[in-house]
Amino acid sequence: MKLQNLIHILILIACIAFLSKAQAVGPDTDGSIPGSNNGEGVGVLVTRTTGVWNTGTGFEALSQLTAGNQNTATGLRALTNDTNGGFNTATGVFSLFSNTSGFFNSATGAYSLANNISGIHNTADGYAALYRNTADDNTASGFGALYHNTDGNSNTAVGANALFANTSGEENTAVGNAALGNNPPGDFNTAVGSIALLNTTGGGNTAVGRGALATNTTGGNNTAIGNSALVGSTGSNNTCLGAGAGNFVTTASNVICIGSIGANVSNSCFIGNIYGNVQPIVGTDPDSVTITSVGRLGRGNVSSRRYKHDIKPMEKASEALYSLKPVSFRYNKEYDTTQTLAFGLIAEEVAEVYPDLVGRNPKGEPESVRYEQINAMLLNEFLKEHRKVQEQEATIAELKKDFHATVAQLTARLEGQAAQIQKVSAQIEARRSAPQVVLNNP
Repeated sequence: MKLQNLIHILILIACIAFLSKAQAVGPDTDGSIPGSNNGEGVGVLVTRTTGVWNTGTGFEALSQLTAGNQNTATGLRALTNDTNGGFNTATGVFSLFSNTSGFFNSATGAYSLANNISGIHNTADGYAALYRNTADDNTASGFGALYHNTDGNSNTAVGANALFANTSGEENTAVGNAALGNNPPGDFNTAVGSIALLNTTGGGNTAVGRGALATNTTGGNNTAIGNSALVGSTGSNNTCLGAGAGNFVTTASNVICIGSIGANVSNSCFIGNIYGNVQPIVGTDPDSVTITSVGRLGRGNVSSRRYKHDIKPMEKASEALYSLKPVSFRYNKEYDTTQTLAFGLIAEEVAEVYPDLVGRNPKGEPESVRYEQINAMLLNEFLKEHRKVQEQEATIAELKKDFHATVAQLTARLEGQAAQIQKVSAQIEARRSAPQVVLNNP
């Protein structure tokens, strides 16, 4: 059976009940009534005593009013039971029929606000809008909008059957055909779009787009923006943006989907059109993205002096690297189904050696290793070793220079000594070659 047909049947039954309550038909009112009142129709304003500035048009409109002021009733038995309510406007058959002491209500449409008794600040525009209402500060515009609302306050429904099933839920806003149509006691929900948030008991949800969060039942604090976004979810604290975003999120909670259908994994984040968009970090334009433990995103590759203070040489700080223990490992299967062999460091071990080299989670536990800092420390150690090599090479060059000078000196000395030896040798040889003179004795 269609919802509209059901409403018609319910109202027909109610009409029979209302008619059974009818008083004897009063006299025909025609024209002005004391107190600046005006009536037109059988039984209109017939019990008025002190009420002023009231206007009734239609069979038994405002027929029970005594002291109420500034009411306007147009239609069969519109505001018929009002006694001392004021500033009400009822237009349509049985509109504001049961109101007795409610103030500042406006009902436009047959059976709109028909059961309101003492509720105030309600506005109903449409056939059977706010039909069962007895609460305050509700606004309903559309066929059957907020039809079942009884004691829920501060609701706004715009569209046929919007917030139709709401009974006691408060501060809900529904804009669109059947938006929040199944919500009975849920509070603080916002639905904009046809059949958005066909909610039952969940609270604090926001759905914008046709069918967004359409089948949500008990999930709360979800945000879905886009046609059919989070359409099948019953989880809580999910945020999805884009047409069909989050459609694979069914029971999971704390999921963020931006332009992605996501997956049914709690405490996860999915962003579409990233993996296939290859952008190597080359040249001077592309950059890396970082994220803090509180979820703040930012550009990570910044090294300008503009961002730094307390700048000083690293010196011996990099020597902590010699105490680190590189290992091979595999990530747990829930993080890496391929079980690929990996190499790196253990954050807890690094924290024992140099606490500033680890990133920590919100609990203060070691979570990651700042490998980019290790690269800078490795560079410092390389430069230190390079300077040592340069100093050693300079020393060796100096030693070579001294060695060559010494060799030259020794060579010169040896050459001089050789020349002396040669000279002496020549003299000796000359002496050996000289003729010997023999003296004869007389």
